[in-house]
Amino acid sequence: MSRPKMTSLYPEKTQRIYKLPELIIQQGRQIQEPKLQGPWIVKGKRARAESVNPVQDHPHEHTHGRPSPQARMGGSEGDTRSSDDQKDDIPVENYVAQRYIENPYLIGGRKFDLRVYVLVMSYIPLRAWLYRDGFARFSNTRFTLNSIDDQYVHLTNVAVQKTSPDYHPKKGCKWMLQRFRQYLASKHGPEVVETLFRDIDNIFVKSLQSVQKVIISDKHCFELYGYDILIDQDLKPWLLEVNASPSLTASSQEDYELKTCLLEDTLHVVDMEARLTGREKRVGGFDLMWNDGPVSREEGVPDLSGMGNFVTNTHLGCVNDRKKQLRQLFYSLQVQKKASS
Repeated sequence: MSRPKMTSLYPEKTQRIYKLPELIIQQGRQIQEPKLQGPWIVKGKRARAESVNPVQDHPHEHTHGRPSPQARMGGSEGDTRSSDDQKDDIPVENYVAQRYIENPYLIGGRKFDLRVYVLVMSYIPLRAWLYRDGFARFSNTRFTLNSIDDQYVHLTNVAVQKTSPDYHPKKGCKWMLQRFRQYLASKHGPEVVETLFRDIDNIFVKSLQSVQKVIISDKHCFELYGYDILIDQDLKPWLLEVNASPSLTASSQEDYELKTCLLEDTLHVVDMEARLTGREKRVGGFDLMWNDGPVSREEGVPDLSGMGNFVTNTHLGCVNDRKKQLRQLFYSLQVQKKASS
């Protein structure tokens, strides 16, 4: 879907994010505001794992991509321009600085985040599907704030973790979301887990609504987003980022099966064969969570006046019997087509 990238989002449960030109970061060392105390995560324009750096104290003290020594010392030999003119020629690189979550929820003493997939078929009106499967990405090293520069401790990206000396390529560093949800339910009870996942659902909707008016909506386009969610010790979810081009490279057989099914179900929802009626609330592993308004799990038109008994049509981390559902769905559609002909 043609759109500006979703770089900075501000729903209720996102981290505090600042986008600062590099020169401002360098010159901002004089600022000594308590609210800027670290640690921070600073991302370069590549917005990939290799450009993410945890830093202590102020984000403006982190200065990747500084000018060359010649530029800093006044330019090349024979350059008679003023220092102000030379500064104008220094390429400026933007960074995104996010306050680091210092109290992440740990499993086995290790940090993790969640990768969840949301398929947007339209922004105006907003029509979004949530995939039941996803995964938790773990670090290979036990968490500590004493080694803020150790990427193997603080970054859960597979691109980073697979270079760790402790990385096991067959075991990988991922849990499927169903396993993760079962673990939390055994530790905290199903009601607490329901509340947590309801808060996560709210992040998806609020983040999409926050950019709904600026995204160029084309009815012939769709977008598959990869959401990265962090959970803290209080079981509060935080939105880290939204990836418009999530990696579909598999790091294990289980990961391969998940992403193959994800792509297959995405094409089923896109429905280039025009087999669907447009009234479906589930297609394979996708559940329709927003259709110009919240979608209820119950059949029929829900009563939204009180919202007391309203349950959103989301099943993140629940059983994904997609093959059975697809067989039943397409058989039913075939029967309806024959009956109407």
